[in-house]
Amino acid sequence: MGTNVILDILGSIIIGGILMLSLFRVHGSSTEDMYRGSSNLVAQTNLATTVQILEADFRKIGYCSNWQKIPIPTKAIIYADSSNIKYLTDVNSNGIVDTVRYYFDYNTDIPQTPNPRDRFLYRVVNSQAPVGVNLGVTHFKMYFFNALGNALTFPITDPGEIYTMQIDISVEDVAAYNEKYQTVFWRQIRMAARNLFNR
Repeated sequence: MGTNVILDILGSIIIGGILMLSLFRVHGSSTEDMYRGSSNLVAQTNLATTVQILEADFRKIGYCSNWQKIPIPTKAIIYADSSNIKYLTDVNSNGIVDTVRYYFDYNTDIPQTPNPRDRFLYRVVNSQAPVGVNLGVTHFKMYFFNALGNALTFPITDPGEIYTMQIDISVEDVAAYNEKYQTVFWRQIRMAARNLFNR
């Protein structure tokens, strides 16, 4: 009878241990799912904010409330490459021509975040200090097309040929659960500023 009691106790300990391990796994899995969901939401929110800023600014390339200050909109883009664009616009709609530059810094990590891959997408107005317009961007690339829809090759020697552009952006959450970062991707195909159509 003593042996049966010991075997019953050992069996209960083993079954209890298995149940405890199962509960820990379920808890760990649900915690990871919760963090993934919230991280994905943060990444999507950061992406949506960045895209809204870019679309609002890029659609104003060559715009000035006093149109005589930028009489030839095809000359509004000063420089363009795959991660850097500089153009003329009227940022505040006050009739003053501003120079806006966007560039992506592939080399410098954002020190305030634990993600080793995120970088700043900078916006510079005139000669002001660069301002990072995002958090979590890990990839930013632009492609440019002429009026016939043909891709322009880099380096672009005549920015006046640019008629439309494609923008690719990847954003990751700035902090991860178990170093698994959530990634979201956005592509704007054939985006054009209305003023670039005035040829």
